[in-house]
Amino acid sequence: MCRASSSVVAVIAFLATLSAATAAEVRITVDKNIQRMTVTVDGIERYSWPVSTGLEDYATPTGAFMPSRLARQHYSREWDNAPMPHSIFFTDAGHAIHGSNIIGRLGQPASHGCVRLAPRNAELLFRLVLAEGLENTRIDITGTDPIGIALGGESGAPRRYGRLTSFDPLTTGIMAGGSGPRVRASENPSLSEKPSSPPQTQAPMAATGAP
Repeated sequence: MCRASSSVVAVIAFLATLSAATAAEVRITVDKNIQRMTVTVDGIERYSWPVSTGLEDYATPTGAFMPSRLARQHYSREWDNAPMPHSIFFTDAGHAIHGSNIIGRLGQPASHGCVRLAPRNAELLFRLVLAEGLENTRIDITGTDPIGIALGGESGAPRRYGRLTSFDPLTTGIMAGGSGPRVRASENPSLSEKPSSPPQTQAPMAATGAP
């Protein structure tokens, strides 16, 4: 009986080693600058998809990560149980790659920190990582975060910069003279009717960081 048990254990260990040796290496690269994900398998590109990473106030973290958990269907407790189908979690803070029905925003920052994909693409990626294993998957996120995207909203909407600096960069400094609707840092409309006062020296406030 002991010999039989030992043989079974040896076979299982051999199969596990063989499986690990034959598993492909999956690398998921997200470029926040161009809002695009590239997926390679053993160094060969298999997929390239548009994504939505975090808005300015909810920056998607950059760096190299290993996925920690898969969830075929997940609901965000922070954001009114918003659906996050085919989630691939990669930080302890809950950042994940997942599907989203807001496909019209793909290709531009739009999320609260996660990496959004079209539902079908998220399912394909989920199945790939599930098949090859978390331990054989790497996630690289590069690029810089947008400034003012979270404050400005849709294209053409008024942009609010009051939370970034103690002055309005559209009327003071290097961005003065830019086109488009402008909203001063102060929300009081009566201030726009008062004559401008001489410039005063102010220490700029630090930009608000992502949670």
